[in-house]
Amino acid sequence: MTALHLDDLKQYSDVLRARDGREIRVRFVEPRDREELQNYIRSLSAGSRYSRFLGALSELPKSELERFLHVGEADRFTVVATMLVDGFETIVGEARYAFHADTSSVEFGLSIDDRWQGLGIGKALLNNLECRAASLGAERMFGDTLRSNATMIGLARKSGYAFTASPGDWKLVRFAKEIHVEPQDIPCASWRLAAVSRSAAMSSLAV
Repeated sequence: MTALHLDDLKQYSDVLRARDGREIRVRFVEPRDREELQNYIRSLSAGSRYSRFLGALSELPKSELERFLHVGEADRFTVVATMLVDGFETIVGEARYAFHADTSSVEFGLSIDDRWQGLGIGKALLNNLECRAASLGAERMFGDTLRSNATMIGLARKSGYAFTASPGDWKLVRFAKEIHVEPQDIPCASWRLAAVSRSAAMSSLAV
């Protein structure tokens, strides 16, 4: 795993495109996002919140919100997808992922604002997460969702994930995928920075 330089979160930001060409910025969450992130969760439909958090809630509990805001703690990370709406940076999606070094895998969950679904934002965000996972040294991505969550299941299926039963809960289904990022592709800032870090490490060993 390559250590992230979390004193400068902005360098890990990426610019993606929605299906209609609109710009989407994906970046690590910051403490300044506390209120807007909570408002984003509140604005999701009851069904979307239930699917995302596998239970009924109207907002993130304070302790969980704080965990979302601490990037890198226990190898857990939160990113937000934002767009300019009427001149203001607006959260239109979020994702939380955790790196498990013992299995070289990343577990993740994500959501897209109901009003912005159908524009390819989920697919773009998932592709970005796969690249971020590869930069950590992960070889596999996986997640669990409700069997009734047709939107997430459809996204995972279109993105090449395979499905199995989720261990210990018949209401859930697990989707998993081996991830491969070609070095010459460098589709995200995290991968580029990891490549530079690895190159510097190899150079120091050669001295």
